[in-house]
Amino acid sequence: MAKFVLAGKSDCPHFAKAELLSDSLQRSLPNFRVHKIPILPQEWKEWLEATCKTNGWKHEKSPLIWRELVDQGGKGTILGGFSDFLEHCQNYYNVTSAMSTETMLSVAAYNLESGIKEQEGVALIKPLHIWISSALSLTCSVLIPNLVTAEVFPQAAAVSLHLLDLDEEEEELQVMKMEVEDLALPLLHQVSIHTDVDEAFHGADVVLLLDERCSDDSDENQSVEEKKEKWRMKKISQRYTDYGRLIDTRADEQVKVVVCGDSFVNARCSLLVDAARSISSDRFVAMATQLETEARAIISEKLSVKTSDVTDVIVWGNISGSFYVDLQRAQVFNFNGPIRGPPSFSLSLLKIFHHRKWLESDFQDLVRRRRDAVTSKTGHGAAAMSAADGILTLLKAWNGSCGPDRVFSLGVVCPGPDKNNKTTFVTYLYTL
Repeated sequence: MAKFVLAGKSDCPHFAKAELLSDSLQRSLPNFRVHKIPILPQEWKEWLEATCKTNGWKHEKSPLIWRELVDQGGKGTILGGFSDFLEHCQNYYNVTSAMSTETMLSVAAYNLESGIKEQEGVALIKPLHIWISSALSLTCSVLIPNLVTAEVFPQAAAVSLHLLDLDEEEEELQVMKMEVEDLALPLLHQVSIHTDVDEAFHGADVVLLLDERCSDDSDENQSVEEKKEKWRMKKISQRYTDYGRLIDTRADEQVKVVVCGDSFVNARCSLLVDAARSISSDRFVAMATQLETEARAIISEKLSVKTSDVTDVIVWGNISGSFYVDLQRAQVFNFNGPIRGPPSFSLSLLKIFHHRKWLESDFQDLVRRRRDAVTSKTGHGAAAMSAADGILTLLKAWNGSCGPDRVFSLGVVCPGPDKNNKTTFVTYLYTL
């Protein structure tokens, strides 16, 4: 499937003509998709130069039209201006434009007026700025449609979404940007893409740091797994120190920073706090919600109840390292046992499940292997859904959308015995 991108000055008659022709084709052809980018006249030259430089194109007049291969990905293919687009439509679809000059000028005037009004409206809106790293990960794709909602951010009038990925090509991020815009999410104000760390975290209100996929450019002598792991940790250490400094100088002082993933979660969060000295350490958390849910799922299978019927499971320690799942507070609802009650009635897990040896040994090992076992059978899709759900659950709680009795396991700061010691993160019982 091909997606055509139409960009042009908002007062350009030829852009208006190309716009109406593409609308007509989109209505009549099921596989024809179009994305329009109207640019105000005073911003057109700078935008055109930047776009052509990024893609290696040469173009001078409005409009600029190119094609994205949605299913295959990769670099967009430039068609050219209006006459090139018209010729393409005539050759491939046997369709031409019969728009009169009067109509063309009328549409161009309307586009210009709409663009000016939109710019004036933007000046009045103060959107919530959300930054997501590793934006091309599967977790991010699952997360975004449910993230930009009033349920997660009840106080936000609008959301500006910033997609950051330092390990992928800008063309791929551009495709994702268009896909997000096509979702037409009511709260979504704008989407921006970034592949340079120097652009990151300006005005950030929320920062979601997903697993990093640092490219492996180590030499052949580092083929041993242990050395590769040390090299990867070194790369992540450098990156997260940079992230922390940028958050320190650019983000809002009440920023919410969530670190999640499968590797070095506590360490990554600790590096941020060490570098972001002017921001309170309680604005940084390492997410253990996914780990909690996996533990609850194992217990629910054992007791023949739903995962949601098992609550207050606590994780202590290092989220992606050595941890312990504590079930002392765990409650079970809707258990089919000798003592039953209404849906709000619960029983202590330790009072109805008496295999303590299993809980202390086999259960702990099952939790550690759960994610790998699911991924090996279903691919990374299931793990991405679980991670996205954990992020959403945590953000809802942090924004006041859950009861005061709800508890979470979070990686939070644990200061050393003196000010010169490095900060460490340990997972604790926490309320938001």
